[in-house]
Amino acid sequence: MAYRKLGVDNKHRRSILANLTKDVIMNGKVQTTDTRAKEVRKFVDKMITYAKNGSLVSRRKVLAFFHNDKEVVNKLFNELAPKYATRNGGYTRILKLTERRGDGALMVILELVEE
Repeated sequence: MAYRKLGVDNKHRRSILANLTKDVIMNGKVQTTDTRAKEVRKFVDKMITYAKNGSLVSRRKVLAFFHNDKEVVNKLFNELAPKYATRNGGYTRILKLTERRGDGALMVILELVEE
């Protein structure tokens, strides 16, 4: 699977992706750069798909990804999985904003799709 390095080492990248994914799930949206949003989108969709499956193995995979944060896992399995039960993928959207003032990076909002 091809991925973006995001200019940081492996542990830092995994932490960034887990935290941004957690923020999207808990708050419904997050403002970040375009590159990070495109990378996080994959993980948000994967976690929702695991939650829709609902098995013990899926729950353990999600718990491992979120470093045993049970609050996020419960919200994912109890609220978001039933909400997206009939939807086959495409749980997020990226809305483009302006460029960041300091370095000109394109800022976007990554949000969960409401039906």
